[in-house]
Amino acid sequence: MNRFFAIEKNFRRGLKKTERQAVHFGKGMLNYKRYNRFLRVLGPGLVTGAADDDPSVIATYSQAGAEHCLGLLWVFPFMYPILLAVQESCSRIGAITGMGLAAVIKEHYSRKLLYLSVGLVVVANTLNIGADLGAMAAAAQLFVDIPFAILAVFFALLIILLVVFVSYKTYAKILKWLALTLFVYPVTVFMVGQDWGEILRATFSFRPAITPETMYILVGIIGTTISPYLFFWDTSEVVEEEIAKHNKSKIGEEPKPTRRFLRNLRVDNFVGMTLASVTAWFIVIACASTLFKNGILEIDSAADAARALEPLVQSFPNSGFIAKLIFSVGIIGLGLLAVPVLAGSSSYAISEALGWREGLYRKFHRARGFYIIIILATFVGLGMNFIGLDPIKALVFAAVFNSIAAVPLLFILARIGNDENIMGEYRNGPLSNFFVKLAGGVMALAVSVLLFLTVI
Repeated sequence: MNRFFAIEKNFRRGLKKTERQAVHFGKGMLNYKRYNRFLRVLGPGLVTGAADDDPSVIATYSQAGAEHCLGLLWVFPFMYPILLAVQESCSRIGAITGMGLAAVIKEHYSRKLLYLSVGLVVVANTLNIGADLGAMAAAAQLFVDIPFAILAVFFALLIILLVVFVSYKTYAKILKWLALTLFVYPVTVFMVGQDWGEILRATFSFRPAITPETMYILVGIIGTTISPYLFFWDTSEVVEEEIAKHNKSKIGEEPKPTRRFLRNLRVDNFVGMTLASVTAWFIVIACASTLFKNGILEIDSAADAARALEPLVQSFPNSGFIAKLIFSVGIIGLGLLAVPVLAGSSSYAISEALGWREGLYRKFHRARGFYIIIILATFVGLGMNFIGLDPIKALVFAAVFNSIAAVPLLFILARIGNDENIMGEYRNGPLSNFFVKLAGGVMALAVSVLLFLTVI
C-alpha cells in the first residue's frame, strides 16, 4: 500500500512538473508570437531608417568624429525628435491621402510648387546616387584589385537588375540584414574603452562653433539625417504598404487606414529612426576614439575611414585587412539598399508629377516609365564618378546639398500636414507641427550661416 501511495505521489509530482513546463512553453510561444507580430509591424520606417544610414551618412559622421572628436555629439539629441516628427508626418500623409508626396502637391497646390519640389529632390538624389556608387566602388577596391570604373558600373548594373527583376520587398528583406554591419561601430566603441561621463556631457551640452569647417560638416550632418529623398520615399512606400495590407487596392484610390495601421506606422517609424540615430551617434564616437586620437583628422579615402574599425579586430592576424573587409561589406550592403531608395524616390516624384503609373509592387511592363526613371537616375548618378570627383568628399558634399534642398521641402511638408482639406482630422498636432517647422527653420539658419561664411 505504501508503495502504491509513493507511486501516486511521484505521478502527481511529475504531472505538476509537466503542467509547469506546459505553462512555460505556452508563455514562450506567446512571447514568440508577440515578437513575430512586432517584426511584421516593421516595414517602410525600418527600411527608411536603414537607408538613412547610407554610405553618405557613414562618411559624414566619420569625418565629424575624426575632425571634431566629440564636439558635435550635441546634434543628436537635438535632431532626434525633429527626425521622428518629420518622418511620422510623411507616413501619415501617405496613409491618409493614399498618394505620394508629389501627387498630393500636384492635386492641391500650384505647378510651380510641384516642379520646385520634384526638381530639388531629383537633383539631390542624383548627387547622392553618384556619391554612393563611388563609395561602393572605392570600398570594394580595398580588397579586390579591379579598376574603380569597372566596379562602379558593376554595382549600378547589379542594382538595376535587382530592382527590375526582383520584388523590392524580397530584396529589402535580404539587404536589411546587411544593415547589421553598422553594429560594428557600437562594438568598437565598447572595445576601445570610453570616458562615458565626457561622452554624455558632450552629447547633452550645446557646443556651437561658428567656423566655415565646422558649419560645413554640421550642415552635412543635418542634411544626411533629414534628407529630401526620405520624404518622398516614405510617403509612397506607406501607400504601397496600404495596398499590401488591403486598406486600398491601388494607388490613387481613397484609403481606409485603420487605427491599428496608423499606430503600427508610428511604431515602425520610431524603431527605424531610433536605430538610424543611435547608430550614427556611435559612428562619431568610434571615429573620435580611433581616428582623432591617432591624429587622423581628415578622411581622404575609404582606407582612412576603415581604420576606425581596426580596434575591433586588433587581436586577429592581418587586422587591417579584416577591418577594411568589414567596412567594405557595410558600405556595399547599405549602398545596395540605399541607391534603389534614392532612385525610387526620384521616380515616384516624377511619375506622380506626370501622372504615370508608379509603384515597386507593379511589374516592369505595368509601369515602364517608373522603372525607366530609376534606370536613368542610377546611370546619371554613375556618370558623376567619371568627372574626377573624390568618392569620400563627394559623399559629404551630397549631404550638404541635401540640407539646402530640404529647406523649402520641409515648409511644404508642414503646409500639407496642417491642411485640413487634405488631412482632415489627422492633420499635424501641436507637437508634430512645432518640430516639423523647427526642422525647416534650423536647416534654413544653418545653410544661411554656411553660405555667409563661405562668401566672406
